[in-house]
Amino acid sequence: MEFGSGAEDDLFRERVREWLAEHLTGYSGTWERELGTGGWIGLGWPEQGYGNRTASLMQQVVFAEEYARCGAPARSGHIGENLLAPTLIAHGTEEQKRRFLPPIARGDELWCQGYSEPGAGSDLAGVRTKAVRDNAAGGGAGAGGTPLYRVTGQKIWTSLARDADWCFVLARTEPGSKRHHGLSFLLVPMDQPGRIDVRPIQQITGTSEFNEVFFDGAHARVDHVVGGEGNGWRVAMSLLGYERGVSTLAQQIGFAEEFDRVLRQAVASGTADDPVLRDRLVRAWAELRTLRWNALRTLGTPVPDPGAASVAKLLWGGWHQRLGELALHARGAAATEGPADWSADHPYVLDAAQHLFLFSRADTIYGGSDEIQRNVIAERVLGLPREVRVP
Repeated sequence: MEFGSGAEDDLFRERVREWLAEHLTGYSGTWERELGTGGWIGLGWPEQGYGNRTASLMQQVVFAEEYARCGAPARSGHIGENLLAPTLIAHGTEEQKRRFLPPIARGDELWCQGYSEPGAGSDLAGVRTKAVRDNAAGGGAGAGGTPLYRVTGQKIWTSLARDADWCFVLARTEPGSKRHHGLSFLLVPMDQPGRIDVRPIQQITGTSEFNEVFFDGAHARVDHVVGGEGNGWRVAMSLLGYERGVSTLAQQIGFAEEFDRVLRQAVASGTADDPVLRDRLVRAWAELRTLRWNALRTLGTPVPDPGAASVAKLLWGGWHQRLGELALHARGAAATEGPADWSADHPYVLDAAQHLFLFSRADTIYGGSDEIQRNVIAERVLGLPREVRVP
């Protein structure tokens, strides 16, 4: 794709900037619904007709830039818009698209991701959550006699689970199956008291950014299986392609904002006078530019390339960790200080630099560890022999 913007893109930028300036103050209800009413959800979907409007790749870049620049709220609809929606468009039935895409485009329904389990994180093929057919079940998600699955198992590190209306769940639908076989991609409603239990995971700071989700016979409709029964691994890997590659565009813009804050802190504290730290800052800036061009390049690929997505994940995961380390070094000794009013009864509130450092430690683990990404590149791109697995 061409990386330059034209006159039409400049006009689009002005419209985005004006809309954000007008609606960021005084909006009522939820921000996702505000975005949906304005028509700003689903710009990157390859199809129209689901309540969304499409935009060119450069216009998607423009929107992400302006959104980050004005300090707009973090998106609670990211998982539905940027992960599930492209997956449904690629693998879902027309009925599934028409049921689920319009509420995402309106900002009415939020999603969470049911992939990782206590014994199956980066090794996702080890999932043990089961979904068993129960054609005779009544009520719940299968009211009216619709055939159901009963989902039983546990998921962990589930972002937004407390607020989500739906969860896409990778579960084992073929009894006795192992590894990549016998898995299905299910769409499960979260409003099932007694069948779904969401438990926040409390961190040492006293806050809870992630959750455990327990399914105890939760209902999922048979016609809400995406890609067909037993094809869950293919669908799940397709979705991870969007997570690791295409959907990182807005993330790259956020990285630029974080780098600018670190740079300003280094100048303000005087640590930028250290030639070693200054060299690290310059290197981080150059690597950030590489990340940006690589993200834009992957946007031009119609179908997610697992090799390109894995390369992108390796690049930004390591870079963001190094930026977290720089954030503390840029502040000097003050980076180790905690809030003056902290106590056992008062949550430890991290400042921006401390949060960046600690949270970025997980960047090379979640979404597929560095080791998994290297295996993907070795086996699927370079054609090297598959890793020998011990039974």
